[in-house]
Amino acid sequence: MMGAVSDDFDEFDDGQWGTSNIDLVAEPVRYPRSPLLALLALALLPAVGLFVLHRWADGEADAYEDSRGTQGLLDADLDGRLAGADEEPTDDDLEDIDGFDVLDPVLATSLFDFRRAPRTVGTVASAGQLEADLAPLFGFIGPSSCAAVAVDGVTVAVANPDVPVIPASNQKLFVATAALQILGPDFRFATSVAVPPAQEGVVDGDIYLIGGGDPLLTSDDYPITDDGQPAVNTTSFDVLADALVDAGITRIRGTVIGDGSRYDDEWVIDEWADDVPFIEAGPYDALLANDARVLGRSGRQDDPNEGAAREFARLLNDRGIRVDNGWGSGIASTLVPVVATVESEPLSAIVGEMLLTSDDNTAEMLLKEIGFAASGQGTRAAGLEAMTRTIGELGVDLTGVTFRDGSGLSNQNRATCSALLDIVHLGRGTPVEAGLPVAAETGTLRDEFTATVMAGRLRGKTGTLTGVKALAGVVDPLPGSEDTTGTIEFAVVLNVEGAGDENVYRTIWSAFGERVATYPAGPGTDVLGPR
Repeated sequence: MMGAVSDDFDEFDDGQWGTSNIDLVAEPVRYPRSPLLALLALALLPAVGLFVLHRWADGEADAYEDSRGTQGLLDADLDGRLAGADEEPTDDDLEDIDGFDVLDPVLATSLFDFRRAPRTVGTVASAGQLEADLAPLFGFIGPSSCAAVAVDGVTVAVANPDVPVIPASNQKLFVATAALQILGPDFRFATSVAVPPAQEGVVDGDIYLIGGGDPLLTSDDYPITDDGQPAVNTTSFDVLADALVDAGITRIRGTVIGDGSRYDDEWVIDEWADDVPFIEAGPYDALLANDARVLGRSGRQDDPNEGAAREFARLLNDRGIRVDNGWGSGIASTLVPVVATVESEPLSAIVGEMLLTSDDNTAEMLLKEIGFAASGQGTRAAGLEAMTRTIGELGVDLTGVTFRDGSGLSNQNRATCSALLDIVHLGRGTPVEAGLPVAAETGTLRDEFTATVMAGRLRGKTGTLTGVKALAGVVDPLPGSEDTTGTIEFAVVLNVEGAGDENVYRTIWSAFGERVATYPAGPGTDVLGPR
């Protein structure tokens, strides 16, 4: 069989198959070269154009540099020509001298150069350095806590920014923002006294003390300086007592009735811890004097309206006005005319007091007042609804945020560092920022950051509950670095066991202060600016 196969192939070599094998190899195709040359020419045109443009620009630059060498001669020639002139030179006089145009000053820095945007470049560099500095610290922020830092509203570094946390008194930042938005910074609270007509100085009936929601109504002689955080921007309760003296009243044959009906009768909140009501906060109502305290008596009165009436009776007695039937609480008669009114400081000052001293009663009363203004209902629920709506309308993302009170004493409140950062930014340049305590100097930060570079520079709202320590605010720019600055905005909320221990929160606060102290660390305009 093998031999037969070999014979067959020999036959193919001499026959038709051999010829077919040769024909299978086709002659190479020859493409025309004209299109290829055209493409090469088109590709070279931009290169040639750029080369010509470069040579022209280079020549112009050389001519410009040469002309600069003649500037001194031109100036001298111009001085010579004008030395004896009787009139000031005109534009035509200056247009051409010895065939040379009078030249404009030279730009030493290229038009398209980063040095022409030094503030932007410096800010970006500084923000990048700040982020790098904060990264190791934020690594210690546990999963139940959060932190966020921005520069002039631009977020730089975060840790769990959207995790809902208990904000404690940082809650007051939301209340302050909503109150200023709804009521306005110039709004004032009014407290009035209504008195029946007197006969020869004697009032035959009850008088009414009508509360208007003023949280800072204070007797001039009440020792508020003994308080841990004394109230500021107070309203003098004595003004109303003096008004009755000026009206010639000497005796009241009735009762001093305190009327706080502008608000509902929820004087404390059930969600507060057991050691809070009547001690740290409350009772409060639309009529509140000395935080429901009476001079000469210990503790807070059970009924804030009755407490204010009792204190007013004392002020009248001290002025020689006798009150026959003591004090009580109730609703004022619409038939009895108002004879005197005292107004509070403007809301901007009230908000400042609340933030500076972390005044819980002020926060809760502001919450009810914005509810009253928004819906006619002086209730916590109405205030919370108005606050939530207003804060949302301002653009703050309220995902994960829950408001339960105004003071932040409820551990059912929730906020996020992202929302707090937005609130801090919204507060810039408003009474919110102006009211923040200053590190090592004022309010609740008086004893914090002492003997550090943050003293006098950091301003923030503190917050403390069991297992909670919060701080949100701003850090002013490094003195003398205005060219490259922004203001640091921050929120750091610790929700961990023992957060209120100084060894815990001060370690974080101190490390934070050290890392932001040198901002801005990027190059300044003296280095980056045009030259």
